[in-house]
Amino acid sequence: MSPETARRRWRRLPVTVRDLPLGLLFLVASFLPGLRGHGTQVGDLPTRPFDALAVVVLGLECLPLAVRRRWPLVCLALVSCGFALDQLRGYHSAAGSTLPLVLISAGSHLERHRRTAVVLLSVAYVPLAIGLSVRGSGGERPEEFVTFFLVLALAWGAGAWLRSTRITEAERRERIAARTRAAERNRIARELHDVVTHHVTAMVVQAEAARYLTAAPERLDRSLAAVGDTGRRAIADLRHLLDLLNPDHGTSDGDGDSPGAGTGAAPGTGTDVSDGAEPRSPAVGRVLTLVEQTRRAGQPVVFREEGTPAVSAGSADLVAYRVVQEALTNALKYAHGSRTSVQVRHGEREITVEVSTDGSGSRSVAASVGGGGGRGLAGLRDRVQVLGGDFSAGHGTDGGFTVRARIPGSPS
Repeated sequence: MSPETARRRWRRLPVTVRDLPLGLLFLVASFLPGLRGHGTQVGDLPTRPFDALAVVVLGLECLPLAVRRRWPLVCLALVSCGFALDQLRGYHSAAGSTLPLVLISAGSHLERHRRTAVVLLSVAYVPLAIGLSVRGSGGERPEEFVTFFLVLALAWGAGAWLRSTRITEAERRERIAARTRAAERNRIARELHDVVTHHVTAMVVQAEAARYLTAAPERLDRSLAAVGDTGRRAIADLRHLLDLLNPDHGTSDGDGDSPGAGTGAAPGTGTDVSDGAEPRSPAVGRVLTLVEQTRRAGQPVVFREEGTPAVSAGSADLVAYRVVQEALTNALKYAHGSRTSVQVRHGEREITVEVSTDGSGSRSVAASVGGGGGRGLAGLRDRVQVLGGDFSAGHGTDGGFTVRARIPGSPS
Protein backbone atom coordinates (compact mmCIF):
# COMPACT_ATOMS: atom_id res chain seq x y z
CA MET A 1 0.00 0.00 0.00
CA SER A 2 1.38 3.39 -0.98
CA PRO A 3 1.73 6.17 1.64
CA GLU A 4 -0.84 8.29 -0.19
CA THR A 5 -3.39 5.47 -0.15
CA ALA A 6 -2.74 4.91 3.53
CA ARG A 7 -3.28 8.61 4.25
CA ARG A 8 -6.57 8.63 2.35
CA ARG A 9 -7.82 5.60 4.26
CA TRP A 10 -6.74 7.15 7.54
CA ARG A 11 -8.67 10.37 6.77
CA ARG A 12 -11.82 8.35 6.03
CA LEU A 13 -11.80 6.87 9.55
CA PRO A 14 -14.09 8.48 12.18
CA VAL A 15 -12.44 11.36 14.02
CA THR A 16 -12.76 9.53 17.36
CA VAL A 17 -10.78 6.60 15.97
CA ARG A 18 -8.06 8.94 14.71
CA ASP A 19 -7.81 10.75 18.06
CA LEU A 20 -7.79 7.64 20.24
CA PRO A 21 -4.11 6.66 19.62
CA LEU A 22 -2.93 9.92 21.20
CA GLY A 23 -4.82 9.14 24.41
CA LEU A 24 -3.47 5.60 24.46
CA LEU A 25 0.05 6.94 23.98
CA PHE A 26 -0.25 9.16 27.06
CA LEU A 27 -1.79 6.29 29.04
CA VAL A 28 1.07 3.93 28.21
CA ALA A 29 3.67 6.64 28.86
CA SER A 30 2.22 7.24 32.34
CA PHE A 31 3.08 3.67 33.37
CA LEU A 32 6.67 3.77 32.15
CA PRO A 33 9.07 3.59 35.12
CA GLY A 34 11.22 6.43 33.85
CA LEU A 35 8.24 8.83 33.63
CA ARG A 36 6.29 7.76 36.71
CA GLY A 37 6.16 10.58 39.21
CA HIS A 38 7.87 13.02 36.81
CA GLY A 39 4.79 14.55 35.24
CA THR A 40 3.05 17.87 35.78
CA GLN A 41 3.10 18.98 39.43
CA VAL A 42 1.16 21.89 40.92
CA GLY A 43 1.80 22.52 44.61
CA ASP A 44 4.32 20.75 46.82
CA LEU A 45 2.50 17.53 47.67
CA PRO A 46 4.91 14.57 47.82
CA THR A 47 4.67 12.03 44.97
CA ARG A 48 2.95 8.81 45.91
CA PRO A 49 2.99 5.44 44.09
CA PHE A 50 0.12 4.37 41.84
CA ASP A 51 -2.78 2.49 43.40
CA ALA A 52 -6.16 1.28 42.13
CA LEU A 53 -7.54 4.82 42.06
CA ALA A 54 -4.59 5.90 39.93
CA VAL A 55 -5.81 3.68 37.08
CA VAL A 56 -9.17 5.50 37.13
CA VAL A 57 -7.45 8.88 37.28
CA LEU A 58 -5.18 8.06 34.35
CA GLY A 59 -8.18 6.83 32.37
CA LEU A 60 -9.98 10.14 32.98
CA GLU A 61 -6.94 12.09 31.82
CA CYS A 62 -6.09 10.06 28.70
CA LEU A 63 -9.05 8.21 27.20
CA PRO A 64 -11.31 11.28 26.71
CA LEU A 65 -8.77 12.51 24.13
CA ALA A 66 -10.59 10.27 21.68
CA VAL A 67 -13.54 12.71 21.71
CA ARG A 68 -11.57 15.96 21.98
CA ARG A 69 -12.83 17.09 18.58
CA ARG A 70 -16.17 15.29 18.56
CA TRP A 71 -17.31 16.45 22.01
CA PRO A 72 -14.71 18.99 23.19
CA LEU A 73 -16.71 20.13 26.24
CA VAL A 74 -17.14 16.57 27.55
CA CYS A 75 -13.45 15.87 26.98
CA LEU A 76 -12.44 19.07 28.78
CA ALA A 77 -14.64 18.31 31.79
CA LEU A 78 -13.38 14.72 32.19
CA VAL A 79 -9.71 15.57 31.74
CA SER A 80 -10.01 18.51 34.18
CA CYS A 81 -11.52 16.23 36.85
CA GLY A 82 -8.79 13.66 36.24
CA PHE A 83 -6.09 16.32 36.48
CA ALA A 84 -7.51 17.66 39.76
CA LEU A 85 -7.54 14.15 41.28
CA ASP A 86 -4.04 13.52 39.95
CA GLN A 87 -2.70 16.61 41.75
CA LEU A 88 -4.69 16.15 44.97
CA ARG A 89 -3.62 12.51 45.28
CA GLY A 90 0.00 13.35 44.45
CA TYR A 91 0.41 10.92 41.51
CA HIS A 92 2.07 13.60 39.33
CA SER A 93 1.75 11.36 36.27
CA ALA A 94 2.77 12.12 32.71
CA ALA A 95 -0.93 12.10 31.87
CA GLY A 96 -1.19 15.52 33.51
CA SER A 97 0.32 16.98 30.33
CA THR A 98 -2.94 16.27 28.53
CA LEU A 99 -4.71 19.23 30.19
CA PRO A 100 -2.95 21.96 28.15
CA LEU A 101 -3.44 19.88 25.01
CA VAL A 102 -7.16 19.51 25.72
CA LEU A 103 -7.43 23.24 26.40
CA ILE A 104 -5.89 23.99 23.01
CA SER A 105 -8.25 21.53 21.34
CA ALA A 106 -11.33 22.87 23.15
CA GLY A 107 -10.39 26.46 22.36
CA SER A 108 -10.13 25.47 18.72
CA HIS A 109 -13.16 23.19 18.31
CA LEU A 110 -15.72 24.21 20.95
CA GLU A 111 -18.53 26.08 19.21
CA ARG A 112 -21.06 26.73 21.99
CA HIS A 113 -20.83 27.82 25.64
CA ARG A 114 -17.25 29.00 25.22
CA ARG A 115 -17.47 31.81 27.77
CA THR A 116 -19.32 29.60 30.23
CA ALA A 117 -16.59 26.98 29.97
CA VAL A 118 -13.86 29.58 30.58
CA VAL A 119 -15.64 31.00 33.64
CA LEU A 120 -16.35 27.59 35.19
CA LEU A 121 -12.77 26.39 34.70
CA SER A 122 -11.39 29.58 36.19
CA VAL A 123 -13.69 29.34 39.18
CA ALA A 124 -12.89 25.62 39.66
CA TYR A 125 -9.17 26.38 39.68
CA VAL A 126 -9.51 28.45 42.85
CA PRO A 127 -10.63 25.57 45.18
CA LEU A 128 -8.02 23.31 43.54
CA ALA A 129 -5.27 25.79 44.35
CA ILE A 130 -6.60 26.22 47.90
CA GLY A 131 -6.82 22.44 48.39
CA LEU A 132 -3.29 21.89 47.16
CA SER A 133 -2.01 24.68 49.38
CA VAL A 134 -3.79 23.30 52.47
CA ARG A 135 -2.68 19.71 51.86
CA GLY A 136 0.89 20.74 51.13
CA SER A 137 3.63 21.93 53.39
CA GLY A 138 3.10 25.57 52.50
CA GLY A 139 6.18 25.76 50.31
CA GLU A 140 4.20 26.66 47.19
CA ARG A 141 3.83 30.41 46.82
CA PRO A 142 0.61 31.99 45.36
CA GLU A 143 2.61 33.36 42.44
CA GLU A 144 3.32 29.83 41.29
CA PHE A 145 -0.38 28.97 41.21
CA VAL A 146 -1.03 32.15 39.23
CA THR A 147 1.77 31.29 36.79
CA PHE A 148 0.31 27.85 36.13
CA PHE A 149 -3.13 29.39 35.62
CA LEU A 150 -1.62 31.77 33.05
CA VAL A 151 -0.06 28.79 31.26
CA LEU A 152 -3.48 27.17 31.04
CA ALA A 153 -5.01 30.45 29.84
CA LEU A 154 -2.30 30.68 27.17
CA ALA A 155 -3.16 27.17 25.97
CA TRP A 156 -6.85 28.15 25.64
CA GLY A 157 -5.84 31.34 23.84
CA ALA A 158 -3.73 29.36 21.37
CA GLY A 159 -6.75 27.19 20.59
CA ALA A 160 -8.97 30.25 20.18
CA TRP A 161 -6.42 31.73 17.78
CA LEU A 162 -6.42 28.52 15.74
CA ARG A 163 -10.22 28.63 15.62
CA SER A 164 -10.21 32.26 14.51
CA THR A 165 -7.64 31.51 11.82
CA ARG A 166 -9.68 28.57 10.57
CA ILE A 167 -12.86 30.65 10.41
CA THR A 168 -11.07 33.47 8.61
CA GLU A 169 -9.64 31.04 6.06
CA ALA A 170 -13.06 29.45 5.52
CA GLU A 171 -14.61 32.89 4.96
CA ARG A 172 -11.83 33.80 2.54
CA ARG A 173 -12.39 30.63 0.55
CA GLU A 174 -16.13 31.28 0.54
CA ARG A 175 -15.56 34.80 -0.80
CA ILE A 176 -13.27 33.45 -3.51
CA ALA A 177 -15.85 30.78 -4.39
CA ALA A 178 -18.61 33.41 -4.51
CA ARG A 179 -16.52 35.64 -6.79
CA THR A 180 -15.70 32.65 -8.97
CA ARG A 181 -19.38 31.70 -9.23
CA ALA A 182 -20.31 35.29 -10.05
CA ALA A 183 -17.61 35.51 -12.72
CA GLU A 184 -18.77 32.20 -14.20
CA ARG A 185 -22.39 33.37 -14.24
CA ASN A 186 -21.34 36.59 -15.98
CA ARG A 187 -19.29 34.64 -18.50
CA ILE A 188 -22.17 32.29 -19.29
CA ALA A 189 -24.53 35.29 -19.50
CA ARG A 190 -22.21 36.89 -22.07
CA GLU A 191 -22.02 33.64 -24.02
CA LEU A 192 -25.81 33.35 -23.93
CA HIS A 193 -26.17 36.93 -25.09
CA ASP A 194 -23.79 36.37 -27.99
CA VAL A 195 -25.41 33.10 -29.08
CA VAL A 196 -29.04 34.14 -28.80
CA THR A 197 -28.61 37.63 -30.23
CA HIS A 198 -26.63 36.48 -33.25
CA HIS A 199 -28.71 33.47 -34.23
CA VAL A 200 -32.12 34.98 -33.49
CA THR A 201 -31.24 38.17 -35.35
CA ALA A 202 -30.18 36.13 -38.38
CA MET A 203 -33.38 34.07 -38.23
CA VAL A 204 -35.60 37.16 -37.99
CA VAL A 205 -33.83 38.86 -40.88
CA GLN A 206 -34.07 35.72 -43.03
CA ALA A 207 -37.73 35.22 -42.16
CA GLU A 208 -38.56 38.85 -42.97
CA ALA A 209 -36.79 38.55 -46.30
CA ALA A 210 -38.71 35.35 -47.09
CA ARG A 211 -41.99 37.28 -47.02
CA TYR A 212 -40.97 39.00 -50.27
CA LEU A 213 -39.90 35.80 -52.06
CA THR A 214 -43.29 34.11 -52.52
CA ALA A 215 -43.03 34.64 -56.27
CA ALA A 216 -39.64 32.89 -56.40
CA PRO A 217 -40.11 29.40 -54.91
CA GLU A 218 -36.47 28.38 -55.29
CA ARG A 219 -35.17 31.47 -53.47
CA LEU A 220 -37.90 31.08 -50.86
CA ASP A 221 -36.86 27.48 -50.26
CA ARG A 222 -33.22 28.51 -49.82
CA SER A 223 -34.20 31.27 -47.44
CA LEU A 224 -36.33 28.95 -45.30
CA ALA A 225 -33.57 26.35 -45.32
CA ALA A 226 -31.17 29.01 -44.06
CA VAL A 227 -33.61 29.84 -41.24
CA GLY A 228 -33.72 26.16 -40.26
CA ASP A 229 -29.94 25.85 -40.41
CA THR A 230 -29.52 28.92 -38.20
CA GLY A 231 -32.05 27.54 -35.72
CA ARG A 232 -30.20 24.24 -35.47
CA ARG A 233 -26.93 26.05 -34.84
CA ALA A 234 -28.62 28.06 -32.11
CA ILE A 235 -29.89 24.85 -30.50
CA ALA A 236 -26.42 23.31 -30.61
CA ASP A 237 -24.79 26.38 -29.05
CA LEU A 238 -27.45 26.57 -26.36
CA ARG A 239 -26.94 22.88 -25.61
CA HIS A 240 -23.25 23.59 -25.02
CA LEU A 241 -24.13 26.38 -22.61
CA LEU A 242 -26.51 24.07 -20.77
CA ASP A 243 -23.70 21.54 -20.53
CA LEU A 244 -21.65 24.18 -18.71
CA LEU A 245 -24.46 24.68 -16.21
CA ASN A 246 -25.31 20.97 -15.92
CA PRO A 247 -22.79 18.42 -17.26
CA ASP A 248 -25.51 15.71 -17.23
CA HIS A 249 -27.79 17.71 -19.52
CA GLY A 250 -28.88 15.69 -22.53
CA THR A 251 -27.61 12.34 -21.22
CA SER A 252 -30.94 10.99 -19.94
CA ASP A 253 -32.91 8.39 -21.83
CA GLY A 254 -35.47 10.95 -22.86
CA ASP A 255 -32.89 13.23 -24.46
CA GLY A 256 -30.39 10.99 -26.10
CA ASP A 257 -32.11 7.77 -27.12
CA SER A 258 -34.50 9.07 -29.72
CA PRO A 259 -33.26 9.02 -33.31
CA GLY A 260 -31.49 12.18 -34.26
CA ALA A 261 -31.94 13.64 -30.80
CA GLY A 262 -28.34 14.70 -30.48
CA THR A 263 -27.34 15.19 -34.12
CA GLY A 264 -28.81 18.63 -34.72
CA ALA A 265 -28.90 17.90 -38.47
CA ALA A 266 -31.85 17.53 -40.71
CA PRO A 267 -31.89 15.28 -43.74
CA GLY A 268 -30.93 17.05 -46.87
CA THR A 269 -29.47 20.13 -45.25
CA GLY A 270 -25.86 19.01 -45.38
CA THR A 271 -25.28 20.66 -42.04
CA ASP A 272 -24.11 18.81 -38.97
CA VAL A 273 -24.25 20.70 -35.72
CA SER A 274 -23.71 17.73 -33.44
CA ASP A 275 -21.64 17.94 -30.30
CA GLY A 276 -18.69 16.55 -32.16
CA ALA A 277 -18.90 19.18 -34.90
CA GLU A 278 -19.55 22.24 -32.75
CA PRO A 279 -16.82 22.80 -30.19
CA ARG A 280 -17.74 24.65 -27.02
CA SER A 281 -14.99 27.22 -27.63
CA PRO A 282 -15.19 28.27 -31.30
CA ALA A 283 -11.87 29.29 -32.83
CA VAL A 284 -11.07 32.01 -35.33
CA GLY A 285 -11.04 29.36 -38.03
CA ARG A 286 -14.84 29.20 -37.70
CA VAL A 287 -15.27 32.90 -38.49
CA LEU A 288 -15.89 31.92 -42.10
CA THR A 289 -18.99 30.01 -40.94
CA LEU A 290 -20.30 33.20 -39.35
CA VAL A 291 -19.60 35.10 -42.54
CA GLU A 292 -21.49 32.56 -44.67
CA GLN A 293 -24.42 32.58 -42.26
CA THR A 294 -24.58 36.38 -42.40
CA ARG A 295 -24.42 36.33 -46.20
CA ARG A 296 -27.38 33.96 -46.32
CA ALA A 297 -29.28 36.47 -44.19
CA GLY A 298 -28.86 39.00 -47.00
CA GLN A 299 -25.84 40.92 -45.74
CA PRO A 300 -23.03 41.44 -48.27
CA VAL A 301 -19.88 40.52 -46.38
CA VAL A 302 -16.28 40.59 -47.58
CA PHE A 303 -13.94 38.41 -45.54
CA ARG A 304 -10.17 38.63 -45.47
CA GLU A 305 -7.78 36.70 -43.24
CA GLU A 306 -4.07 37.42 -43.04
CA GLY A 307 -1.29 35.47 -41.39
CA THR A 308 -1.22 31.95 -40.05
CA PRO A 309 -3.31 31.11 -36.96
CA ALA A 310 -1.26 30.00 -33.98
CA VAL A 311 -1.49 26.39 -32.92
CA SER A 312 -2.73 27.52 -29.51
CA ALA A 313 -3.77 31.11 -28.86
CA GLY A 314 -5.46 30.43 -25.53
CA SER A 315 -8.58 32.51 -24.90
CA ALA A 316 -7.72 34.90 -27.75
CA ASP A 317 -9.37 32.60 -30.33
CA LEU A 318 -12.71 32.60 -28.55
CA VAL A 319 -12.66 36.33 -27.87
CA ALA A 320 -11.82 37.10 -31.52
CA TYR A 321 -14.67 34.85 -32.62
CA ARG A 322 -17.10 36.66 -30.29
CA VAL A 323 -15.96 40.06 -31.57
CA VAL A 324 -16.78 39.07 -35.14
CA GLN A 325 -20.05 37.46 -34.06
CA GLU A 326 -21.27 40.52 -32.17
CA ALA A 327 -20.18 42.93 -34.90
CA LEU A 328 -21.96 40.94 -37.63
CA THR A 329 -25.06 40.72 -35.43
CA ASN A 330 -25.10 44.51 -35.07
CA ALA A 331 -24.58 44.88 -38.82
CA LEU A 332 -27.65 42.74 -39.47
CA LYS A 333 -29.74 44.63 -36.92
CA TYR A 334 -28.75 48.23 -37.62
CA ALA A 335 -27.21 48.27 -41.12
CA HIS A 336 -29.00 45.52 -43.02
CA GLY A 337 -27.93 45.50 -46.63
CA SER A 338 -24.81 47.59 -46.05
CA ARG A 339 -21.52 46.36 -47.39
CA THR A 340 -19.65 44.80 -44.47
CA SER A 341 -15.96 44.02 -44.24
CA VAL A 342 -14.39 41.49 -41.89
CA GLN A 343 -10.60 41.43 -41.49
CA VAL A 344 -8.71 39.05 -39.23
CA ARG A 345 -4.94 39.34 -38.90
CA HIS A 346 -2.88 36.71 -37.10
CA GLY A 347 0.37 38.05 -35.66
CA GLU A 348 3.06 36.27 -33.72
CA ARG A 349 1.68 37.41 -30.37
CA GLU A 350 -1.77 38.82 -31.08
CA ILE A 351 -4.91 38.64 -33.18
CA THR A 352 -6.35 41.81 -34.73
CA VAL A 353 -10.01 41.92 -35.75
CA GLU A 354 -11.76 44.72 -37.66
CA VAL A 355 -15.40 44.66 -38.76
CA SER A 356 -16.84 47.70 -40.53
CA THR A 357 -19.98 48.70 -42.43
CA ASP A 358 -20.26 51.53 -44.96
CA GLY A 359 -23.63 52.80 -43.66
CA SER A 360 -25.43 52.51 -47.00
CA GLY A 361 -27.98 49.87 -46.05
CA SER A 362 -31.58 49.89 -44.93
CA ARG A 363 -32.63 50.05 -41.29
CA SER A 364 -36.17 48.73 -41.83
CA VAL A 365 -35.45 45.15 -40.88
CA ALA A 366 -33.29 46.19 -37.94
CA ALA A 367 -36.12 48.28 -36.58
CA SER A 368 -38.35 45.24 -36.43
CA VAL A 369 -35.69 43.30 -34.56
CA GLY A 370 -35.44 45.91 -31.82
CA GLY A 371 -32.78 48.19 -30.47
CA GLY A 372 -29.86 47.14 -28.33
CA GLY A 373 -28.52 48.53 -25.12
CA GLY A 374 -24.84 48.13 -25.92
CA ARG A 375 -24.47 45.18 -23.58
CA GLY A 376 -22.78 43.12 -26.29
CA LEU A 377 -20.13 45.73 -27.10
CA ALA A 378 -19.57 46.47 -23.42
CA GLY A 379 -19.08 42.76 -22.78
CA LEU A 380 -16.62 42.53 -25.66
CA ARG A 381 -14.63 45.45 -24.29
CA ASP A 382 -14.40 43.72 -20.93
CA ARG A 383 -13.29 40.45 -22.52
CA VAL A 384 -10.59 42.08 -24.60
CA GLN A 385 -9.29 44.22 -21.73
CA VAL A 386 -9.07 41.20 -19.43
CA LEU A 387 -6.58 39.71 -21.89
CA GLY A 388 -4.63 42.98 -22.00
CA GLY A 389 -5.85 44.04 -25.45
CA ASP A 390 -7.44 47.13 -26.99
CA PHE A 391 -11.04 47.54 -28.13
CA SER A 392 -12.84 50.37 -29.92
CA ALA A 393 -16.21 50.76 -31.58
CA GLY A 394 -17.69 53.85 -33.19
CA HIS A 395 -19.16 55.58 -36.24
CA GLY A 396 -17.01 56.63 -39.16
CA THR A 397 -17.16 59.75 -41.30
CA ASP A 398 -19.20 57.92 -43.95
CA GLY A 399 -21.92 57.01 -41.44
CA GLY A 400 -20.74 53.44 -41.11
CA PHE A 401 -19.69 51.66 -37.96
CA THR A 402 -16.35 50.03 -37.19
CA VAL A 403 -15.36 47.59 -34.47
CA ARG A 404 -11.64 47.02 -33.84
CA ALA A 405 -9.98 44.70 -31.38
CA ARG A 406 -6.37 43.80 -30.70
CA ILE A 407 -6.25 40.59 -28.67
CA PRO A 408 -2.95 39.32 -27.25
CA GLY A 409 -2.54 35.58 -27.53
CA SER A 410 -0.80 33.09 -25.25
CA PRO A 411 2.99 33.28 -25.48
CA SER A 412 4.43 30.56 -27.65
